[in-house]
Amino acid sequence: MFKKILEGSGYNCIVKARYGYMLYNKNDTYIGRSFDAYGEFSEGEAALFRQLCESGDRVVDIGANIGAHTLVFSGLVGKTGRVYAYEPQRVVFQSLCANMAINSIENVECSQMVVSSSTGHTRIPDIRYDLPANHGGFQVKPFTSGVKTQVAPLDELLDLPHLKLIKIDVEGMEREVIEGAEETIRRHHPFLYVENDKPDRSRALIEKILELDYRLFWHPTPLFNPENYAKNKENIYGKIVSLNMLCFHRSLDLNLEGFQEILDPGDHPMKG
Repeated sequence: MFKKILEGSGYNCIVKARYGYMLYNKNDTYIGRSFDAYGEFSEGEAALFRQLCESGDRVVDIGANIGAHTLVFSGLVGKTGRVYAYEPQRVVFQSLCANMAINSIENVECSQMVVSSSTGHTRIPDIRYDLPANHGGFQVKPFTSGVKTQVAPLDELLDLPHLKLIKIDVEGMEREVIEGAEETIRRHHPFLYVENDKPDRSRALIEKILELDYRLFWHPTPLFNPENYAKNKENIYGKIVSLNMLCFHRSLDLNLEGFQEILDPGDHPMKG
């Protein structure tokens, strides 16, 4: 049953949500607002992940935010599986770890860092989490002040025996993540679930994934789920969707029904 457990004087709240207890920032206008109203976030994506992942799998969650989908992955891969979650924002990362802790999750490894194509460090500036904003929409840039944060390619971070899925939601840096994970992708041929909601960066991203001999399909997911966990019938998001791509290696014999395949790298649903 949907139930708010904690709502103090600060910005953090806790609810009993669809996949467990969830600590969220009530000032976050997307993920936090969704947990506040519905006890879940982007359930259409979770429904897809249930078709891709199973017990014993390895999953990488790059741009994990507060762990809404990390928690889903944890339940899907079970005690014999493992999830590797990466989030660069210090305060958001603390919430990610809190959400794994309050649900007694042991099969998730959380790391505060930027996953990209290079090795080194960058600066992540302080953000006003006490003010309303899309905190998950933060874009990593060459800032000159802020918390010194590690940057590394996935190929240097993990050496796995197998890998089922890489989820990438990094606000425009998706191509750089793919470049830094190319060896891992070529070795394991995991499913790729990649955000692509920035038309100006879409072509380069699509072309990079095509180079790896993958097929790509659009997966637009409405933020409002009429069958949400809280049974809240009010649609506070209107027609807003999360725009991602489901990608799989051409060696897999899969027939996807209801998905639009991306054949032209120049096409994008958000282009006028």
